[in-house]
This record gives sequence, structure tokens and C-alpha cells, in this order.
Amino acid sequence: MKIALIVAVARNGVIGKDNQLVWKLSGDLQHFKRTTLGHFIIMGRKTYESMGKPLPGRTSIVITRDKRYEVPSPHYVVHSLDEAIAIANSLHVEQVFVLGGAQIFAMALPLVDEMIVTEVDARPEGDTFFPPVDYSEWEKVAQEHHVKDEKNEYDYTIIRYQRKSLNNES
Repeated sequence: MKIALIVAVARNGVIGKDNQLVWKLSGDLQHFKRTTLGHFIIMGRKTYESMGKPLPGRTSIVITRDKRYEVPSPHYVVHSLDEAIAIANSLHVEQVFVLGGAQIFAMALPLVDEMIVTEVDARPEGDTFFPPVDYSEWEKVAQEHHVKDEKNEYDYTIIRYQRKSLNNES
């Protein structure tokens, strides 16, 4: 199973504030929907709750410490990232996307095969940050730059990274 991480990050590492995005980027939201539609998505409880409801056309796996937490069927509640991955594996899912938040990203980074990072050309105030990444372990395989307009308040670049294979390095 392929594990991908998808995130939008400001120049200062901010990914959110008060459990919300801190920018309006319609183009990036459309990209997020196109990319994740039809797939399983793994996220923490706060990220799930910030969306207000399960995202249509995707199956959510929500990680929480709350043993009584519930989500509507056909979505899942688990209590660890390992459990989330085990459920996806048991259902023979080909690919999952990790959506955050910061703690989930930090736990998932060593496990993901691919990162889809929207670099937002801004330095907003925030209280949630993307964890540090050792980019020497990653190869940039695609990049798409977008200029701000009436629907996107900042310039942004969507970059797709693949983890470098240890077998291919010489």
C-alpha cells in the first residue's frame, strides 16, 4: 500500500491556526479534492472536526485517544497511526492519504512514500506547524506554480516528492 502525505505549508512552516486554514486558496482545495477523491484519508480528530463532516467521496480514518469517539459508517475511528494503516491494509486499499494535523504528520513522516506539498508564498500567524523534513531523503518529481488571483490570495506551488529508494543510491 502506498502512503502519501498531503499538506499546504506557509513559508514559515504554518499549516493552521485555531484548527483552521489561514488562507483562501480555491485552486489548492480543488487539487486536494481531485487528488484524494475515491481514497481513504487518515487524520487526527481535530482535523476531522475542523471539516465539519466527512469529506464526500472519501473514507475517513480518524485517530483519537477518546475511546468513545464515533464517526458515521463507513468511516473508522482508531487510536493510533499503526491501527489506521492496519485497517487500510486489511481492506486492501492501494493508497491512503495522511491529512494531518501536526502530530499525525510527525508520526507519519517516516512511513510515507510520497509527499504532496503545497508551498504557500505567505508568512501568516499560526499555532500549528508542519514538522521538519530532511529533504535529502526526497526527490522532487513534479512541480506546478500558481499565481494569486481573485480566488487564491497567495502565490502557491504544488510539489510532489517521492522518497528516495535506498537501493538506488550509489
